[in-house]
Amino acid sequence: MRLLFLTPQWPYPPRKGTTLRNFNLIKGLAARHEIDLLTLVESQAELAAPTPLHALCRRVDGMQVPRRSLALRARDTLLSPWPDMALRLWLPQFAARLQQWLAGGGYDVVQVEGIEMARYMEFQIANCKLQMVFDEHNCEYVLQQRTFETDARQPRHWLGAVYSFIQWQKLRRFEARACRAASRVIAVSEADAQALRRLVPNLDVAVIPNGIDLSTFNSPPSSVNLGDFSLVFTGTMDFRPNVDAVLWFAAQVLPQIVAQQPNTHFYIVGQRPHPRLAVLRGNPAITLVGAVEDVRPYLAGAAVYVVPLRMGGGTRFKILEAAAQRCAMVSTRLGCEGFPVQDGRELILADTPAEFAAAVVALLRDPARRAQLGQAAFALAEAFDWQKIIPALEALYASKTSRAP
Repeated sequence: MRLLFLTPQWPYPPRKGTTLRNFNLIKGLAARHEIDLLTLVESQAELAAPTPLHALCRRVDGMQVPRRSLALRARDTLLSPWPDMALRLWLPQFAARLQQWLAGGGYDVVQVEGIEMARYMEFQIANCKLQMVFDEHNCEYVLQQRTFETDARQPRHWLGAVYSFIQWQKLRRFEARACRAASRVIAVSEADAQALRRLVPNLDVAVIPNGIDLSTFNSPPSSVNLGDFSLVFTGTMDFRPNVDAVLWFAAQVLPQIVAQQPNTHFYIVGQRPHPRLAVLRGNPAITLVGAVEDVRPYLAGAAVYVVPLRMGGGTRFKILEAAAQRCAMVSTRLGCEGFPVQDGRELILADTPAEFAAAVVALLRDPARRAQLGQAAFALAEAFDWQKIIPALEALYASKTSRAP
């Protein structure tokens, strides 16, 4: 088959959610299919530098992400019928380039990666006689709903709560519209699929989960020496759910842990730490590591990996990466949503500060239990190897096209 991928960012290097999914889907499909990639980029330098994508794809091209001021975003929040995610990457020149490629590309499938690209699907290719696959990385209206519900409980976050409430309502309409425009809809978990069906009853949603390239964990780099009582969290640190997670953990959970295990240290690993995290820099029990070339040494050095997420959607690559590294994990139920895990088998589940702290302290004091959990977590990661996921996507392409009612 000849496939056209539309991605919201240059999918290399594969270091965070969107790029990890897009790169590994392209890599897995390229062995048996011809792929073109049309993408948004931060700068044209991303396209110019040689990467594996140039070898995997027949043709690659992209345009620079449009810039929107805070004032324009504020105006659009109040006045535009479009959600912020429908406006963020809208570029008429990109739409015109897409039309050119569609006219001469001879594509069998156009795969639209994420809600930010859905507007191109609806308005540029809805009438083309080809299969349009909408890959919904997160059920975005659910993410905004949960963010609103979390922020609404904290008066100092009420402005953010208002924003999330408005986006939640707009996204419900826009995501339903996008699902109806697509030939096929993909969700990353059954929980997300059910959420989309609440928007569009009887919607045919295929679950193609996020995966892990286990071959990259066969011989990982040496671990970073973080100490015997190290806690690690990884993620893009200007992403609102991650910011909320570490602030909540630092304020509500970590003090209870340190009171019982004084040598405990919390490492926050990830690019672009948000200014809200500056309050953590003076805490002697916390290190804001920032961006790293490779998270695996930090995973290998962690005594316990923590996932204190209270908002968000989809499934988290951080769970799979920690599992592939055989980390002992403590997570909220939302943090591991979408994965077939049981409390006490692959990880420990905890939702309140007291429960979370007690679970972490117990693991810090029990190396054998940590090893047991880590081995069970690795078995989970094995079930999500990309080599097992790609055939399911190919089978979806081969199945009969069906639009939502």
